[in-house]
Amino acid sequence: MTIPLVVGVDGSGAGLEAVDWAAAEAARHDVPLHLLHAAAGDRDAADVIGAACARAGKRAPAVRLSSDVVHEDAASALVDLGRSAFALVLGSRGLGDLPGMLLGSVSLAVAARADCPVVVVRGAAEHRDARFGSVVVGVEDEHGSGAAVQFAFREAEVRRCRLVALHAWSAPSGACTTPQAPSWPLEAHLRPPPQVLDDTLRVAEGWYRDVQVSRQVIEGPARRALLEAASEADLLVVGACRRLGHPGLQLGLVNHAVLHHAPCPVAVVPQV
Repeated sequence: MTIPLVVGVDGSGAGLEAVDWAAAEAARHDVPLHLLHAAAGDRDAADVIGAACARAGKRAPAVRLSSDVVHEDAASALVDLGRSAFALVLGSRGLGDLPGMLLGSVSLAVAARADCPVVVVRGAAEHRDARFGSVVVGVEDEHGSGAAVQFAFREAEVRRCRLVALHAWSAPSGACTTPQAPSWPLEAHLRPPPQVLDDTLRVAEGWYRDVQVSRQVIEGPARRALLEAASEADLLVVGACRRLGHPGLQLGLVNHAVLHHAPCPVAVVPQV
């Protein structure tokens, strides 16, 4: 049995944009699409989920659809489904979020706690419709970004587009250099930045040989570099590491920055 792609439905405009994105994604990967509405006393739940299903069916008629309405907290319901989901897809803001919020509370909570990749459908429709032909992945190292890199390669393959692998670094004060790469200061793990990127990509490149990869090694803050790269991307992928001794994932400053400000959809991929 193929595990489904799950999309959260709440009747908001952002939620319907998430349905559109999820339907196209399910078609690309040939997986079922499951629509979930957490009603919590919503009298119009049947209408909300019905309209979303009709929209998804029109967008991707070949995709197998299922739906459910649950009477519980939306974030908890989505996290529970995420334990056996291909990915979770959410809008950037929901009906109940305050004006001026850049990211909805449910989307942030799910991205922080889910066991599977979480895609927050951000950005203007004009950006998503532009089809830039590239997926961007932020690369820390193989220990923190391995799962994100695999996800990004798979996305680039099914989209038949270029993968931009970006590693941002900052030289520590008084950093040393190596004879083999005298212009590159060593990072904390004693490798020049280009080698960190090569080492992290090596396994996935062997599996996805048809994906064209563009490497970018940038000195400076990762947040700024990723947001700049996302301005010409169809999808931005970042990793998230588990907190030792605590449930859920650690969403650091970089994750928060891209989830709040990226001009394109953002995938947060837990490192397992």
